[in-house]
Amino acid sequence: MAVLGWILVIALFVIGMAGAVYPVLPGVLAIYFAFFVYGWFFSFEPFGWFFWIIQTLIVVVLLVADYAVGAWGVKKFGGSKLSVWLSTIGIIVGPFVIPAFGLIIGPLLGAMIGELIKGESLAKAFKVGVGSVVGLFSSIVVKVILQFAMIIVFIIWIIV
Repeated sequence: MAVLGWILVIALFVIGMAGAVYPVLPGVLAIYFAFFVYGWFFSFEPFGWFFWIIQTLIVVVLLVADYAVGAWGVKKFGGSKLSVWLSTIGIIVGPFVIPAFGLIIGPLLGAMIGELIKGESLAKAFKVGVGSVVGLFSSIVVKVILQFAMIIVFIIWIIV
C-alpha cells in the first residue's frame, strides 16, 4: 500500500509541474491534492495547521498570480481588457487547436484579435500579442518556482 501511495503522490507532483506549462492540467491543485493522498495513505500527523496555511497561501497566490501576470503582459504592452480576455481564452483553446504551438499562438492571436476588434493597427495588435506571450512565460516561471516550493516544503515537513 505504501508503494501505491508514493506512486500517486509522485504522479500528482508530476501532473502539477506539467500543469505549470500546460494550462489544461490541474497544476497547483494536483500538488495540493497530493498532500491529502499522502495523509490518506500514510498519516496527516506531520501536517499541522501551519503547513496547511503555508500551502493554501501559496495556492491562492498562484491562482491570482497566474491571471495577474498574464494580464500584466498584455497591459504592459498597451492591451485592452478585451485582449486580456481573448488571450486567456487563447491559452486554454490554443493547445487543443494547434497541439505543438498552440500554447504560444493561442494567446498571441487572442490578444491580437482583441486589439483588432478595438480598431487598433496590426502593428499595435502584434505588440500586444507579444506582450501576452511574455506574460504567459512570466506566469510559467512564477508557477514553476512556487509549485516547486510547495513540493520542497512538503518534503521538509515529512522528513523533519
